[in-house]
Amino acid sequence: MAVSIDRRLAVDTCLLILTLIFHHSNASNIAGGASTDERPHRRFEYKYSFKGPHLSQADGSIPFWVHSGNAIPSADQVRITPSLRSQKGSVWSKNTVNFDNWEVEVTFRVSGRGRMGADGLAIWFTTAQGTDGPVYGAADRWNGIGIFFDSFDNDGKKNNPAVLVVGNNGNLVYDHPNDGSTQALGTCLRDFRNKPYPVKAKITYYMKTLTVLINNGFTPDREDYEFCIKVDNMVIPKAGYFGISAATGGLADDHDVLSFLAFRLTEPGKELPPPDAEMPKEEKDKYQEEFQNFQQELDKKKEDYQKEHPDIQGEPMDDMYESVNDREIRQVFEGQNRIHLEIKQLHRQLAMILDEQRRYVSVVTDEISKRQGESKGQACTQDMGTLVATQQEMLRNLDELRNSFHDSLKQIGATQHLDNTVGMGTYETVEHFNDIKEHLHVVKRNIEHLITRNGNPSEKQVVKCPDPPLMPSCLGATHFLVFVVIQSLLFISYIMYKSQQEAAAKKFF
Repeated sequence: MAVSIDRRLAVDTCLLILTLIFHHSNASNIAGGASTDERPHRRFEYKYSFKGPHLSQADGSIPFWVHSGNAIPSADQVRITPSLRSQKGSVWSKNTVNFDNWEVEVTFRVSGRGRMGADGLAIWFTTAQGTDGPVYGAADRWNGIGIFFDSFDNDGKKNNPAVLVVGNNGNLVYDHPNDGSTQALGTCLRDFRNKPYPVKAKITYYMKTLTVLINNGFTPDREDYEFCIKVDNMVIPKAGYFGISAATGGLADDHDVLSFLAFRLTEPGKELPPPDAEMPKEEKDKYQEEFQNFQQELDKKKEDYQKEHPDIQGEPMDDMYESVNDREIRQVFEGQNRIHLEIKQLHRQLAMILDEQRRYVSVVTDEISKRQGESKGQACTQDMGTLVATQQEMLRNLDELRNSFHDSLKQIGATQHLDNTVGMGTYETVEHFNDIKEHLHVVKRNIEHLITRNGNPSEKQVVKCPDPPLMPSCLGATHFLVFVVIQSLLFISYIMYKSQQEAAAKKFF
């Protein structure tokens, strides 16, 4: 009995030890997996990047980059090749990439009219800046890697557009007839032409592993990447240049690069490299020399200007420019002059209307005097008298309106004289403008009152005037009043429009 109990205890002890060992090994594996899944530290490197909206400088160059061939930099993108036949272009970083692990995000657009395009676009990391050549606009026999976005199907296998990763040690010649399929380290089929949104490629080289992710450009989501290519145990040069090139052939596409963003990757737990504290001496001397040349050119232009304008020599530069107060005074004077000219124009138009009204009254009065002796025209004569009285009252009102405009012109002249003596527009100037506006409103009310009072003619008697032998013997009151009302409404509308313009001008000043 004692022996069986001892055996059972021994078996339980063994099971417990094995369980502890198993759990310990699982914990070690989980910890190791967590450490390997930890992401590296990313640091943006501006000297190896470019993006809009101020991508190029005034002279057409790209900061820290050099372009060649048919590349056309602009403010928001770099057109590597235009959609013309047999074009080649490229852009390359000026500085050497001296970090082991990196990641680049390239945003580009390939667009063309046809269903098929050519030839394609390439992203490079090589030991030397590639000159123009036959491999997507860059030189053959490169030393490094190239990620190719091939648009044209040279081998006729209907496997394009495609993305390829091709490495070279400087001795291989690119296999164009087979679209590089015999030399590709990895490939995937992705259609990157004529997409509604720009296509993005994220290329990561970390711990000797190259990964290519593609955003297909169907959605505006910039982080919507799809896996494309992964190449393990890949050894590339430790130092090199980033570059982008493109080429066209018998078919042509626009190859536009919107941005190229480079990041330095640092392994977790390692000390981060210090940022570049100061500019390299060669670059500093270059910028210093450019500054001195610019300063000398500026001094020379100042001397030439003083020789051409000896009358202003010795005067302070501030007196040559208009101050804020002078500009405001000039704007006030210009506004007053415009108002003065508009009121003068209205005064002339009103004088023309008065002359026309006087002519009508004279014609009607002559006709009444001719018809006074006729017995049949008593009723028509009475209507003519009423019409003449109405015309005379209209003339009196128009004379008052003309006098009002004359007073307005006097007030504006007084305002301008006050501004010339005092300088800046003050409270009195604002009061003068308010008086002018109020006076115009009074004139408007008088015209509306006149139209309302004379708008409904008397309907006591309707007498038909005799037919004139050669010219009209009488003028219809209805037609005349309609004519006067239309002219008055047009005049009032013009006055209201000018009042709104004056109010807006006052708000501005």
